[in-house]
Amino acid sequence: MKAVLCTKLGEPESLSVAEIDDLTPAKGQVRIAIEACGCNFPDTLIIAGKYQFKPQLPFSPGGEVAGIIDAVGEGVDKNRIGEPVIAIAPYGGFAEQILIEPDKLLPRPTGMDSHTAAGFAMTYGTSMHALKQRAQLKAGETLLVLGAGGGVGLAAVELGKLMGARVIAAASGDEKLQAAKLAGADELINYSTTPLRDALKTLTKSQGVDVVYDPIGGDLFEQALRSTAWRGRVLVVGFATGSIPNIATNLMLLKGCSVVGVFWGAFRGRELALDNENFAQMFAWYEQGKLKPHIGKTYPLSQAAEALNDLKYRRAIGKIILTTS
Repeated sequence: MKAVLCTKLGEPESLSVAEIDDLTPAKGQVRIAIEACGCNFPDTLIIAGKYQFKPQLPFSPGGEVAGIIDAVGEGVDKNRIGEPVIAIAPYGGFAEQILIEPDKLLPRPTGMDSHTAAGFAMTYGTSMHALKQRAQLKAGETLLVLGAGGGVGLAAVELGKLMGARVIAAASGDEKLQAAKLAGADELINYSTTPLRDALKTLTKSQGVDVVYDPIGGDLFEQALRSTAWRGRVLVVGFATGSIPNIATNLMLLKGCSVVGVFWGAFRGRELALDNENFAQMFAWYEQGKLKPHIGKTYPLSQAAEALNDLKYRRAIGKIILTTS
């Protein structure tokens, strides 16, 4: 089997493709023949040794895959062989095979192709958990989505609209904002040309936004925090700028607002049943045509470095997918 390997910590260019032995499932595991793998910003951090966990070298990055179960270990129903699934793992997805436990699998919705399936779990799982459990977003509230042209941002726009919110999409370019508009955004802000606070003051008539969805970090975080309404909620989703902001806690006091952390992987690990309920709802919306995942680019495994650089340098619009064929 072919696998993209991280043999030393560093930049995406340090990754290599190697031929390694096929994997054999142990007791309680299944093997998935991978058709496609989603690329996510944490993959750029894991290969640099800057993420919450640090796999032993060498390893394959990639945490969400779509494929077919082609072998099972002892204790797993052999009738599952041939089943199309989505798998969620900490790493190991940039390859032709992966071993995983059945409780880390999701069924693939009717009609969902492998590329869409490979890019669904982390973006929509993160955004649904953020808006539903962490922000408790209500119909009629105003939601600001930063980084609205990326994978998680576009998912947040779609889900926010389905939850009945007024959605303001903010991004660094007009092409990204056009994608957000197609996803259902009500208002658009290009924060590379217009100060975010000024635009929000105009759009909300100085009332502020109820919920901020922030996968970006950096200087935009404080601008968004200053633009929240009374009892607003600011969701800390990630730090795509590479800069972790300091929080001016006096603003939280003055606005009666909350800064809320979002770590979907930990949520799924601790509250699996609740997360599965989230996915049941999202899969139903997908089958009803209410969710339309945006695949920006697809690359073969041999171009994994280029795919991750699209994320690292914020060139991606929607989801980036690696394919095995």
